[in-house]
Amino acid sequence: MALKAEIISIGSELVSGQSLDTNSQWLSRELGSLGIPTAFHTTIGDDLDDNVGVFRTAAERADLVLTTGGLGPTQDDLTRDALALAANVGLREDPESLAAIAAMFARRHRTMSERNKVQALFPEGADPLPNAIGTAPGIWMGLGRATFACMPGVPSEMRLMFQEQVIPRLRLRHWIERIIVHRKISLFGRGESDIEAEALDLTARGHVPEVGITVHDATISFRIRGEGLTPEAAWSQTEETADLIRSRFGPLVLGEGTTDVADALVAELTRTGASLATAESCTGGLVAHLITAIPNVSPFYPGGVVSYSNQAKTNFLDVPAELIQAHGAVSPEVAVAMAQGALRRFGADVAVSTTGVAGPGGGSPEKPVGLVYLGLATRDHAEARRLEIGPEQPRDVIQSRSSKQALNWVRLTLQAWPDKAGSDAGSR
Repeated sequence: MALKAEIISIGSELVSGQSLDTNSQWLSRELGSLGIPTAFHTTIGDDLDDNVGVFRTAAERADLVLTTGGLGPTQDDLTRDALALAANVGLREDPESLAAIAAMFARRHRTMSERNKVQALFPEGADPLPNAIGTAPGIWMGLGRATFACMPGVPSEMRLMFQEQVIPRLRLRHWIERIIVHRKISLFGRGESDIEAEALDLTARGHVPEVGITVHDATISFRIRGEGLTPEAAWSQTEETADLIRSRFGPLVLGEGTTDVADALVAELTRTGASLATAESCTGGLVAHLITAIPNVSPFYPGGVVSYSNQAKTNFLDVPAELIQAHGAVSPEVAVAMAQGALRRFGADVAVSTTGVAGPGGGSPEKPVGLVYLGLATRDHAEARRLEIGPEQPRDVIQSRSSKQALNWVRLTLQAWPDKAGSDAGSR
């Protein structure tokens, strides 16, 4: 029977929303890589009765319970008391833990208060988990069907304790015998349902390795889970599936890991040595922001123009006023002229533009909210593309999807260009 883990995060600042619980996410990932699935996440405030009740519930439904927080010296640090009450046992002082806490204060040239001594109290039957970088030792204890590992809430202390104290104990119990690896391959350019329809054989229940699909801001990600006795064996289990995804979806594939559209575009700029300029209206600088968020892009991005008004389009991008008057600012003609203007102004190899109706107002039957035109220009070619993102979409979604579509168009264009070493970028 597979193990079940539960992670409990403790602190009123978490349930009130004042602080973000990053510990649970980190621990879930670590457990997953060790082959232990997390079945439950629980977040509770600093209330003794609530803590006792949650601990007792976890002890009945999980095999391994990891808690973070509530081990400090203040009156609202209740983990040790709640665990003792849940187990119907008393608290005892551990001399070695008390000596370690005192030594920590001495190394920091600080006086230990009387209140810090409570951190050396443990429920009867529990073992201390030494804290190498903090004053709060953890607690290792059996309760019901579960084994509890209670760790500090400070992320750096929690992570080190988990790695140095908890994992070795799990190995001694033979709870860690397999290695799990997770790979993510990202795609962009088609909808989730279309992608999934071509991958039903991969995402089918029972497929080895396990494959899932997630979507975030129009980027589709295949998540592959490999399992083996060693990291190499687990990775090897995923290779054939990863290669199949790349070959099946070809140009849609952005890359592996945290890659999104901007990362993949900058990789193409780096490969080709090409320079990119931008001209934005409806996206208001978001295209430029996505590009410049990527490190080391400066050699390939000389700059861009946010030409929100018609006058700015004319003054800074040389878009003829009569062209705007004849076709309107939201038109393929103006999108092309904006891209060509940016290409000239910055002396770039390629330029991309955006102009559209981001809403929520400003739309018309001919040009509804969600209509966006992209322009792309190189030194020997220019064209426009029409996007219909939909009037039901909020403004930020229209801007985000337009920006990513613009970046992706440049990425696909550059894929046909040779490597920098094999050509002169100035000849394009």
